Amino acid sequence: MWGVTLGRPPAQMLVAGLRALVQLAAVALVIAFLANRGAWAFAFVALMFLVGVWTCGRRVARKGRWWLAALPLAAGVLPVAGLMFAAGVLPFSALAIIAVLGQQIGGAMSTVTLSGRRVEDELVVRRGEVEAAVALGFMWFAARMMVGRPVAGEAVLPSVDQTRTAGLVTLPGAFVGMILGGAAPLDAGLIQLLVLISLLLVNSTAAATTLWLSCRGAWALRAA
Repeated sequence: MWGVTLGRPPAQMLVAGLRALVQLAAVALVIAFLANRGAWAFAFVALMFLVGVWTCGRRVARKGRWWLAALPLAAGVLPVAGLMFAAGVLPFSALAIIAVLGQQIGGAMSTVTLSGRRVEDELVVRRGEVEAAVALGFMWFAARMMVGRPVAGEAVLPSVDQTRTAGLVTLPGAFVGMILGGAAPLDAGLIQLLVLISLLLVNSTAAATTLWLSCRGAWALRAA
């Protein structure tokens, strides 16, 4: 009933849950194998990145250049991950690399999907406004930006709200896990704060890059 109300068949939700169960079990085995093999963890992260590109790219560009989703994902994840490595806050261990980078890729993937679909739909619905702006002398990119910019930022709102309400409404997984593992509350809080701030940076950059691609008409096979 809920699935029909939301416009999604119930079977799709059931299959998604079963897939998550199987995939998490497989990933647990892989992580256990890579526990002391830091370099190999990057190969697994690369696989996660490719799956993320496929997933969000097909959502945004249903019949277009879905592989371009690699650009906003990379633009969001790589600089932040590099900064974390350079500052020494992200240790060179398989568990830390997979956990942190995997979370960043997942956040960027959701952001690209939400911002890309939202901007693409807005450009279609308000195409008349875009054409009117072009008729007044605006370039196509600038005209599309006026329409797309206000809605692209909506994809970052969940990350902003999660950060603002951390500890008040939600207890983030990393924080709870560290507390249950015996870490000091202050240390757990600092680590979780680092994760939340890094996700804000990743998602903001991913949304901005997705907006840029949409306003350039890059997703379509034939850009306007």
